[in-house]
Amino acid sequence: MKNICVLLLGVIGLIACKSDDPNLGSVEIPKPKINEYGLQVDSLTEVKGVVDRNETISDILNPHNVPLQKIYQIADASKDIYDFTKINFGKSYTLYSKIDSVESLKYFVYEIDPINYVVCDLTDSINIYKESREVATQIREVSGVIRNSLYMTLKEQRVSDLLALKLADVYAWQIDFYGIQEGDFFKVIFEENLVDTQFIGVGKINTALFNHRGKDFYAFRFKQNGKDEYFDEEGNGLRKAFLKAPLKFSRISSGYTNRRFHPILKYYRPHRGIDYAAPTGTPIQSVGDGTVTDVRWTKQGGRFVKIKHNSTYSSGYMHLSKYAKGIKPGVRVSQGDVIGYVGSSGLSTGPHLDFRFWKNGQLVNYLRQEFPSSYPVSEDSKAQFISFRDSIKLHLDAIEIERVVTEVAAAN
Repeated sequence: MKNICVLLLGVIGLIACKSDDPNLGSVEIPKPKINEYGLQVDSLTEVKGVVDRNETISDILNPHNVPLQKIYQIADASKDIYDFTKINFGKSYTLYSKIDSVESLKYFVYEIDPINYVVCDLTDSINIYKESREVATQIREVSGVIRNSLYMTLKEQRVSDLLALKLADVYAWQIDFYGIQEGDFFKVIFEENLVDTQFIGVGKINTALFNHRGKDFYAFRFKQNGKDEYFDEEGNGLRKAFLKAPLKFSRISSGYTNRRFHPILKYYRPHRGIDYAAPTGTPIQSVGDGTVTDVRWTKQGGRFVKIKHNSTYSSGYMHLSKYAKGIKPGVRVSQGDVIGYVGSSGLSTGPHLDFRFWKNGQLVNYLRQEFPSSYPVSEDSKAQFISFRDSIKLHLDAIEIERVVTEVAAAN
């Protein structure tokens, strides 16, 4: 018989055969479609969802004909891969079910974050595995002039405000980002991370220039001893023994002085610390490596933490709303570790951090201390660094800044 095509159903699916009618040619059967998770789901129904507040894995799977006993088996099988008892509010998931009388569930996919996801394969026995999407990186350049805040300036440039946090980390030892002002400007060459052309985050800053109060601060990312570090034009490390401030973003509401009128006690007395105004709950960082020596309530300072950094320096943090988990005397902390949260405990008119700093047992003005850079470019790497610096600096300097820089400077 003519025009007969035999279709065989086997392990690999449908196989096309060639018709004996030369006018018809070969019959092409579409290949199975593989979805974004690497699953063949052509004949399955798809249900997408988002984890509700206080929703559990049982709440998600049970309505899709997965009995509780099997859910327990899934939770047990996944504990070394991903703990499904800790699914998070707002995270996305997808369910794939077979089109039959009971719509039996075949796959459950949970999105850990934009890159990583967990697949629960129920097609045969329970098989759970974690996968990651491919992340692409593109280089982006941005420049701007501060008119209101760094966040607002980046928003105007349609750049993620995550870049502000990255810049604050890079310049944590040089620039007090609470004190940036109108007319300050910046140029940055940085990485953006993408998944399927969709922006998922800011990567590393390659190089940057931040002009603060008329002074240029350069940052060059350069690998030394197998580790990326940031250096200035002279090859000095930007990282120093102590951070510029114990909060990432705030403002100084009261400085170090020998005579300040106390708003509650109503008389003048020394204020040998720096007050940073910030919302309750703002994380407070240890300004340097050290050991916690004191965690207690004081009548005027409220919740108080003191850290000894070395034989010369110590720092203190007052009016906390609460201590960070694990903070107690004898605990070692690293620079940047959160040791507590801004509050208004003790003698205080509002939420702020009263920060104190001791040198050789005497309270000193932290903002006037000069701390040396650590880990400069080694002599062995100096020539390589200079060549790299000169090349990328030419690129950075060529990035144009808006004319408003001149206008703002003239206005000031």
